[in-house]
Amino acid sequence: MSGGGGSMGHGRFTVAELGRFLVAPDAGERLSPAGRGAAAEGREHARSGRVAREPADGPPQALVLDLAASTAADVEHWQGVLAKELPLLPCVTIAIEGDPEDPPARKLAGACDVVVPDAVALEPLLSGFAQTPIAALAFVQLLRSAPRHDVYAGLVAESFVYSTLQAGREFGHWLESRRKRARRARPQTEEGPACRLDRDRDRLEIVLARPAKHNAFSRAMRDELAQALQLALADPSIARIVLSGEGGSFCSGGDLDEFGSFPDPAEAHAIRTTRSPALLVSRLAGRIRAEVHGACIGAGVELPAFTDHVVATEDAFFQLPEIGLGLVPGAGGTVSLPRRIGRQRTAWLGLSGARIDARTALEWGLVDEVRLGQHCGPAPTGRRRTNKGEGA
Repeated sequence: MSGGGGSMGHGRFTVAELGRFLVAPDAGERLSPAGRGAAAEGREHARSGRVAREPADGPPQALVLDLAASTAADVEHWQGVLAKELPLLPCVTIAIEGDPEDPPARKLAGACDVVVPDAVALEPLLSGFAQTPIAALAFVQLLRSAPRHDVYAGLVAESFVYSTLQAGREFGHWLESRRKRARRARPQTEEGPACRLDRDRDRLEIVLARPAKHNAFSRAMRDELAQALQLALADPSIARIVLSGEGGSFCSGGDLDEFGSFPDPAEAHAIRTTRSPALLVSRLAGRIRAEVHGACIGAGVELPAFTDHVVATEDAFFQLPEIGLGLVPGAGGTVSLPRRIGRQRTAWLGLSGARIDARTALEWGLVDEVRLGQHCGPAPTGRRRTNKGEGA
């Protein structure tokens, strides 16, 4: 393992090195973040005075396959074996791009979770999940195994994983730090509905209406949005549905004040899959569009991605911060985003926690138009829902 456990916390291999490494029967154990959890638990036991055996070295944060440093002969020789093994490894896999004109190199890059252009791009990506490798693994495993054409199955799997992580150590650490900060914050009070409905003949506009909190996606908003979407689904006279947001943001993601407030993760899963705006939006295909602006975070990007057409203003930005909290996207993002931008770009967005602007979202196919003032310009030919540059 070259560079394993180095400053960036990854195991970096050439193709030949990885092929030889994976021959070892304990290769998966050595890569799994489960070892990191055991090491952390060992340190906690040591601090509390209990006897614990702590491994000298934890596993790497991610596996990095350096295609740029690998010979063409090695890539050709190992491509068949590694293309099968990479999607099964219990860790995040990142490829440093090799020769884009070489089919075997493209095949191996496509088998990884994320592709970066060079080693410089590793640091910001790895920093996004440095403290939450379990959530990162769960996220990429969801993306690897997501059914391509079954929205319901994908949403159920996402919800199961979300509930599992709610009971995990990583989310618990984030939640405790959040609660300490929240004690010093002044609570905000709100009045009125979380969603507003405007009907004009065959057109129904559903407006997220918590502008004071940047339309943070609360339980009340989820339930009211589900009711509105059920109304549209049941009424065939509603031919057009528009999803929009009031105030400076379309939706700033889940309401952090409510995170961790539901005591039973199993029941929370049942509620999420019973009142699922994501499933309802997908069932309204052919009738629904989204108009987004400002912050489009978490649910604010996951739900619009299910609609037929997304119009964004130039000030819109898009972000999936859940991995950094010890969770995965919980509003359908592991289903909706890969259908628009592909598995690897979805993985990069979630693992890095980085923001992308409206122009990048348009280029990727995450949105279909960018609004300039009052003018809506269509997406360039061939860029709608494109996965260009994607390995999968």
